Amino acid sequence: MAIQWFPGHMTTARKKAAETMAQIDVVVEVLDARLPEAGSNPMIHELRLHRQRSCLKLLNKADLADPEATRAWLAYFNKQPGVLAVAISAKKASDVAKLPALAQKLAPHRDDTFKPLRLMIMGIPNVGKSTLINTWVKRRVAAVGDEPAVTKSQQRINLSPRLILVDTPGMTWPKIEHDSDGFMLAASHAIGRNAVIDEEVAIFLAGILLERYPALLKARYGFSLEGVDAPGVLEAVAKKRGCLKKGRGAELDLEKAAMILLTDYRSGTLGRISLETPASRQALLATAANKPKKTAAPKPDTAE
Repeated sequence: MAIQWFPGHMTTARKKAAETMAQIDVVVEVLDARLPEAGSNPMIHELRLHRQRSCLKLLNKADLADPEATRAWLAYFNKQPGVLAVAISAKKASDVAKLPALAQKLAPHRDDTFKPLRLMIMGIPNVGKSTLINTWVKRRVAAVGDEPAVTKSQQRINLSPRLILVDTPGMTWPKIEHDSDGFMLAASHAIGRNAVIDEEVAIFLAGILLERYPALLKARYGFSLEGVDAPGVLEAVAKKRGCLKKGRGAELDLEKAAMILLTDYRSGTLGRISLETPASRQALLATAANKPKKTAAPKPDTAE
């Protein structure tokens, strides 16, 4: 199942973001460190390149991501022109306190009260933008929720005479090109649950865990992985956690097991896990490039 999610308010958010982009100096793109490329909105990239704006990429939730993968992503992003990348946890005041100086490097001409540094906070839903804003401002000014797309409109915050922040709603994009990106976004709770089937998302996640983090799976749930495939992981979790459907004897409740696995991943209880690396991303793009393009079926000849 291909996953797509583009609520109506995001069209308005995109138009407003394009207008505001003309009035700011640096785009601060908040990314989930566990899937920084799959979770990078191509519309943000297009808008900032059109306006020739530099970008401070924040790999948020770095405390939940695989440190080795995060180091590889930082090296990857910091090679890109006009980009400065850093790993943070938006909940840590000490991490957020470093951001003004980093942003200043990207716009050195904006350094006084006559020309304050103007930053635009952007990113996909549920990536931690509101948490970042609240930590930065040191009070609750942005709504924080457990569901994606809590913020629905822009908010301008005059942090000091030298620094202005513009908070924007989380935006996805109309068409997710790679199916695996949709599953990574869903696994990390960046897509509303009404657009996904939790069991399918959990099976996708289980496949990655079997391939890259089998020791974490075994340590968390205590079952043998020998001969187990991705759907088998859900069955094993269901058995270990006693997930049974009510009134159906010993029938396993795989939907409940799926939520246990997804919640353990999202919260970091399962361990520090990254869903993609620069190497896996390049492999994905190479595979996609080599796939034959679909051609439309010829229309039947109706001529008499």
